[in-house]
This record gives sequence, C-alpha cells and structure tokens, in this order.
Amino acid sequence: MANVSSARLVVLVSGSGTLLQALLEASTDPRYGAHVVAVGADRGETFGEQRARARGIPTFVERVGDYPSRAQWDAALTARVAGYAPDLVISAGFMKVLGPSFLRSHPTINTHPALLPSFPGAHAVRDALAQGVTVTGCTCHWVDAGVDTGPIIAQRAVCVEPQDTQETLHERIKVQERAMLVDVVKSLAQAGGGGTSTA
Repeated sequence: MANVSSARLVVLVSGSGTLLQALLEASTDPRYGAHVVAVGADRGETFGEQRARARGIPTFVERVGDYPSRAQWDAALTARVAGYAPDLVISAGFMKVLGPSFLRSHPTINTHPALLPSFPGAHAVRDALAQGVTVTGCTCHWVDAGVDTGPIIAQRAVCVEPQDTQETLHERIKVQERAMLVDVVKSLAQAGGGGTSTA
C-alpha cells in the first residue's frame, strides 16, 4: 500500500501507458515517496486507463471535442485534476498541449524522446534519424506554454546504431525514458513534489 504521506501524482495518458506502468511499479515500494491517485486521458478506453483500473486507481476522460472551445476543455481538465489534489501532474505520452489555466494550477512534467532543445515536437525519433545524429536520447522537463520548451530537469543519452530504424531506436529510448521518469519523480517527491518547479 502507498505511504499516505507520499506525493500524490495524477498521470495523463493518450495511449498504451508504459510510462504510467513504470510509475505504478515503482510506487509499490513504500520508500519511493510518490503514488498515483488518478489517471486521466484525452480519449476513451486507452490501455493506460486499463492499467490504472487493474490496480483500483480512479480514471477519467476529458475529450477536447466534447467542449465548444479549447479554453473550456482546459478549464474542465484543470478542475477535474484539481479534484484529486495532486502534488505533481505527469504528462506521460499525453498528446495534447495543456493550456494556461491548467499550467497555472498544476506543476506538470513531461518526457520527450530526444535531447532537447534538439528535435522538439511529435516526430522526434524520426527527425533525429533523418538528421543523421549518432547520439540522441530523452529529456524530462517542466511543461510550459510552448511545445517541449520548458526547463529541463534530466536527460539520458542513447547511441544511434547504424542499423537502427525508427522503431528500434524508439524502443531503446523508451527504456531510458521510463527509468529517467521514475528517478525524476522520486527526486521531486523527496524535494517536496511540485514545489520545485522553475517553470
């Protein structure tokens, strides 16, 4: 059982939830210092939601298309997340840009499969291969109003092999990305959760 004094995490997902799974596994150790209190998604029936429900963790869905404007969606998501009183929000493969209302209310971190500021955006692995780099990696950063522009918390390098495809390279990056996120969340929890944001 999670330590009741540990940092409260809300995790936002859009797909398979492998980053979420890494956090769920880490938080089974009471010494970890953080636990997931809710998982939200921008579309229904993601595998990430299923992972959460299998562990009895509450889930919710807020679809952009259910609101007349992006600002109204942002306000609804902000309120929904606030209901779980998180110390930190984690964008774990969440494929929506969070708006100003949300970011003012909730310190949020994100992981990205490149060594930022190189290769921001949705096609980082493809772009790194196209550029012919020999080293890429992953980054954990605070989320700000830009796309992958927030203050960097941690990075891990991954060598590009001559035979790499986008899929093989991305799989090796994901291994480092999961480990990095687990370590960053542990460090932030021990330092006082979201209060350490410089964003």
